[in-house]
Amino acid sequence: MSLVQLTVNGTRQQVDVPPMKRLLDVLREDLALTGSKEGCGEGECGACAVLLDGVLVNSCLVPALQVNGSRLCTIEGVSTEGRLHPIQQCFLECGGAQCGICTPGMILATQHLLDKYPHPTMEQIQEGLAGNLCRCTGYMRIFEAVQEAAKVA
Repeated sequence: MSLVQLTVNGTRQQVDVPPMKRLLDVLREDLALTGSKEGCGEGECGACAVLLDGVLVNSCLVPALQVNGSRLCTIEGVSTEGRLHPIQQCFLECGGAQCGICTPGMILATQHLLDKYPHPTMEQIQEGLAGNLCRCTGYMRIFEAVQEAAKVA
């Protein structure tokens, strides 16, 4: 077992983990942050996406030991004071969230995208969300949610 120290959603955390435990499992099992979902377990779907030191990563591919000393933002850290973040509100209003499996990863990918490109083109939106699969919406409502979020976030 190894001690991992990190800051998750602004709170310092310490977790004793086996050497190859995945970050996704630490979040869900050890820290009870279940917003990140396991979709494929292979880094293909984006359902487990989190922001690690400001970079969008698939937490199913990251060994927990690799995040020692890092800052992490999960979907639980996006809203503040019990109020939805503007990105979350736009997903809700535009119908960009349906079954909810991909939504946490899509929202974090959107946040990452808007940090990089505050007023993204449709091509930048499509490229920024390319690592996230959705089986419900057909993507157009998600793209519309991102466009709306760019206006208010």
